[in-house]
Amino acid sequence: MFEEINAMVTQYLGPYGMLMIVGLIGVAMILVTLPFLLTKEEDPLDKLKQQQRHQAAQSKTAEKLRTASSKDKLEKYSTFLEPQNAEEYSAVKLKLLQAGYRSRNAVRIFHFSQFALGIIGLLLGGIYAMLKMSQGDVTTTNLMVYILGPGGVGYMLPKYWVTRRQATRKEEITNGFPDSLDMMLVCVEAGQSLDQSIIRVSRELRSGFPDLSEEFEMVAQEMKAGKAKDAVLRDMSERCGVQDVSSFVTVLIQSQQFGTSIADALRVYAGEMRDKRVMRAEEAANKLPTKMTLATMMLTVPPLLLILIGPSIYNISTNLSGANF
Repeated sequence: MFEEINAMVTQYLGPYGMLMIVGLIGVAMILVTLPFLLTKEEDPLDKLKQQQRHQAAQSKTAEKLRTASSKDKLEKYSTFLEPQNAEEYSAVKLKLLQAGYRSRNAVRIFHFSQFALGIIGLLLGGIYAMLKMSQGDVTTTNLMVYILGPGGVGYMLPKYWVTRRQATRKEEITNGFPDSLDMMLVCVEAGQSLDQSIIRVSRELRSGFPDLSEEFEMVAQEMKAGKAKDAVLRDMSERCGVQDVSSFVTVLIQSQQFGTSIADALRVYAGEMRDKRVMRAEEAANKLPTKMTLATMMLTVPPLLLILIGPSIYNISTNLSGANF
């Protein structure tokens, strides 16, 4: 009976049919047992804290923002989806903050996305490998590439997305920061305080530079909440991850500590930021000839040689053929 089953599987799926079936059964068993392994037993202390938070939320509507969300279905898998090392967790959280993802569960969702897309890629790769094996013989190397390739791509896709989003956000903040300093300088010189100028700048930049506007708005809200100004500015510098913003925060903190005029500090630093933006534009313009050299050679040199040397080659080949006759 086993030989008949093996022959039937080999007929439909090829010589590696049994191996593929065993692999799919193994993946299915892993997917079935993972929820049981990852399910974390609820601690009585955590249950008591959750009840206390729920009672406080019923008595005060403001406390609803601080209680744990009941819709967070990934919380029981936190030991698997979140790094247990504090340094690694802080690095991932900082990267997500700089990419614009400020949710409390951002790290958990990020790792869940990697895990889910990796499993989906493996399943799609297994289906594609089965189709290729049904059409003809497939080597073991190709089989591994067909199965593991989509899984690796799916696992790395969230990391690539976050990295690209982080770079794009930093570039947008860098481009809009000189304009925000000029607007802040105008507001301060008009008689507004630093807090009021930050609120006005965040409102004016919302259409052109939304990420930078959100950062200034968050700074204004934290200052209204009573958080220390030094801590608020340092948090902004950490969330942005841009050297210009870090230098600006240092200038404001030193100006506040030494009692110097904020308007003078803003005027000097805004001028430096404008010069730095002009230098970046000149640097990008100076790089263009180097980047266009290869394209220019490939698109202009072959047609030029064809025009200059083509007639001579044609005449030489014609004379040689006539001499042979």
